[in-house]
Amino acid sequence: MTSPLRFPLRRLPRIRAALLALLMVAGVMTALTATARPAHADERICDQYGSTTIQGKYVVQNNRWGTSATQCIDVTGTGFRLAQADGSVPTNGAPKSYPSVYYGCHYTNCSPGTNLPMQVSSIGSAPSSVSYTYVNNAVYNASYDIWLDPTPKRDGVNRTEIMIWLNRVGPIQPIGSRVGTANVGGRSWEVWTGSNGSNDVISFIAPSAITSMSFDVMDFVDETVARGMAQRSWYLTSVQAGFEPWQNGAGLAVNSFSASVNTGGGDGGGGEPVPGACEVTYTTNSWSNGFTADVRVRNTGSTAINGWEMNFALPAGQSITSAWNATVSSAGGTVTARPVEHNRNIEPGGTQSFGFQGTHSGGTLAKPARFTLNGTVCTVK
Repeated sequence: MTSPLRFPLRRLPRIRAALLALLMVAGVMTALTATARPAHADERICDQYGSTTIQGKYVVQNNRWGTSATQCIDVTGTGFRLAQADGSVPTNGAPKSYPSVYYGCHYTNCSPGTNLPMQVSSIGSAPSSVSYTYVNNAVYNASYDIWLDPTPKRDGVNRTEIMIWLNRVGPIQPIGSRVGTANVGGRSWEVWTGSNGSNDVISFIAPSAITSMSFDVMDFVDETVARGMAQRSWYLTSVQAGFEPWQNGAGLAVNSFSASVNTGGGDGGGGEPVPGACEVTYTTNSWSNGFTADVRVRNTGSTAINGWEMNFALPAGQSITSAWNATVSSAGGTVTARPVEHNRNIEPGGTQSFGFQGTHSGGTLAKPARFTLNGTVCTVK
């Protein structure tokens, strides 16, 4: 392990600030932001910032920004493989590159038909899946990146980067320092937080290698909001899956990648959210290491809700011990509440409520950042 402040001047999303400035002076920024070409079967890209599209939906990028050594990727119909990854950089500094596939907007290059940026509060779900092939003769991480910003940015540096390390090989570690653990998406993760000098970074590190994962991106966004590193009024700008190699890396591959972002009471276009059909009032009473919560949900729509399911993520350090007026279960930090017989229907303008008791780790009691009712994101009072 190296120092916790491994590389405080880590990339401006994958492109060093100094290099970016030089490119702007040289007047060649258009080469970085040109629209990606449609992919051909097993197309090879060796251009430093070369990119192409696959499935008419995602962008694959070579994105070699930290070394002058040759790097080439072979693009497939579902992902890419690092065909050549020459050179190495010190493991206590920034990686060589971030070859990756993404959905959304990255330095003005937006994937075809994307609905990102989209305001977090208007997102109902963001299902994604990724499958990797790993090698042992290299130093690297397999990283899934989620980018958030207070504005609907399509260019430049975002405020907060969420990194999910599904694997790491060699003497490398995340930015900042370890701050604890979290259960997100049904798995346990180490949590690290810090800054690379350009943006804040929160990293979720798998204790052992994960070769494939299907999950809801919003589970990690909710955890980040609960930790005060983002807000629901911010925007999700892109999701990306790839590798950060420090030494070598040939043979690493993203076998497949999928991502989509679904609205839940939002407009789906990245503008201001349209109010959903529900409103939640969440009231708590806490003491030392315990608390109770009252959840009151109001139907703000024009039709009756006959049967409901509410989902929300408990902030880190909280757990539920008992509940009333609902059947409550928890998996991976995500709580699911279903009604009992007498409160299963909510008339237009009407309310129903339930409550629960739980434990917390002390200090200020954080509240869940987002509630969904039958898949619709509720406004929160």
